[in-house]
Amino acid sequence: MVQPSVKPTAHSALPIVNWVRGYQHDWLSHDVFAGVALWAVMVPEGMAYAGIVGVPPIMGLYTIVPALLAYALLGSSCQLVVGPDTATGLLSALTVGAIATQGTADFNSLTSTLAVLIGFLFLIFGFMRVGWIASFIPAPVMRGFIEGLVYVTIIGQVPHLLGIEGGSGNFFDKLSNILAHLPDVHVAPAATGLLSLATMLLLRRLVPLVPAALVVMAVATIAIGVLGGEAFGVHVAGHIPSGLPSLAQPNLDPAIWLQLAPGALAIVMVGYAEALGAAKAAALESGAEIDPNQELIAHGPANMLSGLFGGFLVVGSLSKTSVAMAAGARSQAANLVAAALCFLTLIFLTPLFRTMPQPALAAVVIAAMLHLSKPSYLRQLFLRSRWSFANVLIVIAGELILGVPQGIALGVVLSLLTLIYLVSHPLSAELGQVPGVEAYRDVERHPDARTFDRLLIWRAGGDLFFATIGRMAGMLKEALSARPEVRCALLDFSSVNFIDVTAVDGLSVLIKDLRSVGVTVAFSHVRDPVRDAMRLAGIEELVGPGRFYERTTDGVNAWLEESNSLAG
Repeated sequence: MVQPSVKPTAHSALPIVNWVRGYQHDWLSHDVFAGVALWAVMVPEGMAYAGIVGVPPIMGLYTIVPALLAYALLGSSCQLVVGPDTATGLLSALTVGAIATQGTADFNSLTSTLAVLIGFLFLIFGFMRVGWIASFIPAPVMRGFIEGLVYVTIIGQVPHLLGIEGGSGNFFDKLSNILAHLPDVHVAPAATGLLSLATMLLLRRLVPLVPAALVVMAVATIAIGVLGGEAFGVHVAGHIPSGLPSLAQPNLDPAIWLQLAPGALAIVMVGYAEALGAAKAAALESGAEIDPNQELIAHGPANMLSGLFGGFLVVGSLSKTSVAMAAGARSQAANLVAAALCFLTLIFLTPLFRTMPQPALAAVVIAAMLHLSKPSYLRQLFLRSRWSFANVLIVIAGELILGVPQGIALGVVLSLLTLIYLVSHPLSAELGQVPGVEAYRDVERHPDARTFDRLLIWRAGGDLFFATIGRMAGMLKEALSARPEVRCALLDFSSVNFIDVTAVDGLSVLIKDLRSVGVTVAFSHVRDPVRDAMRLAGIEELVGPGRFYERTTDGVNAWLEESNSLAG
């Protein structure tokens, strides 16, 4: 269950206080084991995902430790794991790539600067308590974004997998480049990459509890070192510095920050939606509670510290969280164990990575992306909602043709347009009484529902404001024209929670128009704030206070009595 926003307290500002006080001794063995499992996944993935971001592998290790420590201190989820991510990593590469050349020291420095900026934005949004912002990316659009990202990332990693020259441009440009360079494929790098990928996929299917990425990277690194793969054209990581990084000075040029800002905002929106989804999934599994605004705040220092220590951006990861939970994680102590092991890796183990092959790193990334792809979701979506399915296809096409940032922007615009359309097209309908019960339903969906002579019961399907009042009035008049004998329109306002000035004025005009053709108006289920607005606008005086009913049944009975008295 997601906890509603609460006022900041010492505990909510430092959630570590909560889980440390409630920590149980028998959790320790579970958390230690989960921390080891996380380390086995995060070290190879962190170095591999650095390739997506466009920076050296060591920056992936620099990213992990400060991010895990910061989130353990500030995060509201007991099990969420933050770390390098494929989706936001590619966005980082595209954002920085617009102003710097990949492979240069300037590119690496700006990547860390971008992480600091992202952390700053997370903090601002957290203190502004705008955790609801993730709601503006609906699940189908998010799924479409991820599906498109899978294809874009894989096509970008195939040249590294096969050891051929990479290309630039959109998805189809890169695909064309790969096809053109297929004759240049060499056996050693292609065999290394394809065998690594096949092994990763087989291990995940046959023995899912084994850390496939760690096994593949270890075996490939040893094999290339022993067999001398460099001599056969296999690109390797080369020298990787040992020890802790020194504090990096972020680029504070305002012009640079302005150039990075649009990409940073996109990353915050996408990353937060992904992180909150992972935190919610963990909370449902464990029965714990999370605070969406605290999640924003926790991602701030996690990214800022990562950037200051020479790393890149991080977000909450569902895949890494799933690893921790499957291994028995009970608290953020598992993240602290993983951080300690990654720290020791930086100090003692980096020389072992010198012969780590680039094709194997690409295989780790491609395997991760294939795991993210959910074709079955698209099939189900096609059956459930053609409209949402069309939105997904548009987002995917936008990413493949225009680029990932443009695809995201297209998805957000589509979401807002969909929201505007749905809000401005409320499900208004003529109602009838369901036989045998005191309930009123749409007569089109319930043909057996009883209608009443010279009475039209009409449901206003949603809030009334400047974008909806005209449509509602038009639909009501259309329904009345289909029943010219009607002399009273009973408006069911049970779905109306809000009415603005434009709608109140429009409603007043509607009542007068109907009165001019001999149709009176009555209301049922009018909420107090809505009735207050109608009273201030003179509508209550216009129709008479006795024409407001608590229940639709009361209005129907009043009309029947009035009709009988007139007939008598």
